[in-house]
Amino acid sequence: MRKLKITELNRLTVEQYRECDKTPLVVVLDRVRSLHNIGSIFRTADSFRLQAVYLCGITAAPPHPEIHKTALGAEETVEWRYYKDTLEAIRKLKSDGYIIYGVEQTEGSISINHISLDPEKKYALILGHEVKGIQQAVVDECNYCVEIPQYGTKHSLNVSVAGGIAIWAFFKQLKALQ
Repeated sequence: MRKLKITELNRLTVEQYRECDKTPLVVVLDRVRSLHNIGSIFRTADSFRLQAVYLCGITAAPPHPEIHKTALGAEETVEWRYYKDTLEAIRKLKSDGYIIYGVEQTEGSISINHISLDPEKKYALILGHEVKGIQQAVVDECNYCVEIPQYGTKHSLNVSVAGGIAIWAFFKQLKALQ
C-alpha cells in the first residue's frame, strides 16, 4: 500500500467546485463560538459538496485567520450566509422548501441510524452551541431532531465531530455513493 500524492487525488479546482452539483443540504450553526469548529464545519461542507453553511448569532464569519486555520480555504469555496437570528435563517429555509433537522437530544428525537431521507427534497441540519446546544426556540421550529447514539460516560460530542457524523449520514442518503 502506498500513500497517494496530492497530485493523484483528482481534486476539483475552485471554479469546478462552484459549478458542480451540490448535495441538497445546508448546515446552520446556531451560536457556535469556536472559530476552529466553524472552520472544521466549512471543511466538511466542502468535502461533501453541501449547498451552504449558515452562520447565526455569535457564530463568526469569514474572513478570519482562525477559521481559515481549520477550513484550509473551504470558507472560500462553500457558499455561506450570516443571519443575526437563527430563527430568521430557519424561516427562510422553510419558505424555500427545506425540511429542518436539529442535531440535539430531545423528547422524541430520532436516532440518526433511523432517518429516511428523500434525495428529491432539500434538508437543513442545525448544529448548536458547544455547551448549551441548540436554543429551545430553534428546536421548536425544527421538523425533526436527530440524535447520535453514544455508549460511554459522556452524553455529548464536539460540535464539529457531531456535524461530521450527521453530514455523512445525510450525504449517504442524498447522494448515490459511487
